[in-house]
Amino acid sequence: MTRFTEIKKRWMKDPAFRREYDALGDEFDVALELIKARARAKLSQAQVAERMGTTQSAIARLESGATKPSLRTLERYARATGSRPVVKLVQARGQD
Repeated sequence: MTRFTEIKKRWMKDPAFRREYDALGDEFDVALELIKARARAKLSQAQVAERMGTTQSAIARLESGATKPSLRTLERYARATGSRPVVKLVQARGQD
């Protein structure tokens, strides 16, 4: 069986794939931070949803990167996981 990392490495050589992958990078970065915060808090998606007054499916969409959360939503998610949001601006990928 081919490992995902090997397949990804091959796909990343394709300029069209690379552009699309990079375009989604920010959404994936936010989603990963949400998942890490929930894992640190040792909470399920359902527990975070209950604390936020929303549904588990809404949390799943946030954590999938399919939905771009507002700052207000990030603040609510942070409170629900015992975290605090930190916003920073960094140089864009490929901009040296």
